[in-house]
Amino acid sequence: MQRRTFLLDATAIASCMVTQVEAGNLSTADKHFVVKAGDARFGVHPPYRGVNANDVKISGKDTNGQLAVFEYIGKEMIGPALHVHHDQDEIFSIIDGEYLFQVGNEKFTVKAGDTVFAPRGIPHTWIQLSAQGIQVYMVQPAGQLEDFFLALNELKEAPTEESIKRMHESYGMSVLGPPLSLR
Repeated sequence: MQRRTFLLDATAIASCMVTQVEAGNLSTADKHFVVKAGDARFGVHPPYRGVNANDVKISGKDTNGQLAVFEYIGKEMIGPALHVHHDQDEIFSIIDGEYLFQVGNEKFTVKAGDTVFAPRGIPHTWIQLSAQGIQVYMVQPAGQLEDFFLALNELKEAPTEESIKRMHESYGMSVLGPPLSLR
């Protein structure tokens, strides 16, 4: 990218952020907060597929719906079904471990220190390749992902394929295919 183009883009982004702040659209939190390692924003630790941690670190309630941040701690080599967020971009920052990602039709491996951007409307999925893994991921705007995970946590039994598809739809996402497999 040329320096001039980068500076123009950075200026446009900064201008947009200032407008959002002036309009009062970025945050509803009235003071700072810290979510300690191992903690979740509101003390709820919804497991992912019954085994891995999937904690809210910054809630959409904190940002007037503009952003939600989650921490995923994986002890099993699993990942989500191929899915799409209709109204949110998703950003993954790999803290520990190695993952195989698919965004659109492209598959690639990422490891600690790497960041993946999955634009709204583009199908994506991933699978953990290492025995342990940690990623911090964000959705922007926050949408209903936090509520989706809380609803999953309240299920009394494993959802059927059809019920999980309906659940995704009711929270602004669509399941398009199975999870990636290591086989």
